[in-house]
Amino acid sequence: MKKMMIAAVAALVLSAPAFADVVVVVNAANSDAVSKDQIASVFLGKSTALTPIDQADGSAIRGEFYKKVADKDASQAKALWSKLVFTGKATPPKEVSSSADVKKAIAANPKAIGYIEKSAVDASVKVVLTP
Repeated sequence: MKKMMIAAVAALVLSAPAFADVVVVVNAANSDAVSKDQIASVFLGKSTALTPIDQADGSAIRGEFYKKVADKDASQAKALWSKLVFTGKATPPKEVSSSADVKKAIAANPKAIGYIEKSAVDASVKVVLTP
């Protein structure tokens, strides 16, 4: 019985999602300063100053980003976007499947902003926030 309990606890610990450090990035040529509040406004459809690039719906990094930057669950952010789209007030962020795709999208658009794992940062992007 004791061995089964230890095995169960070990399985839970090993299956827990590992959250990587998330950073907010812009095009390397972008020299604008961006605050946490401005970033939240862009990703919640309240500002069009930058073009948001979202990670895949349901991904751990997306959940971590919205929690740390916008103080919302990813599902709450999705609900806000649904309302904005339904009322014709905004178009949701472009969604890509990986940090590599976020970097490609940001490299192609000097006004784009996105979030990636800290370990994925390279010279093609500039970190503007480490929440």
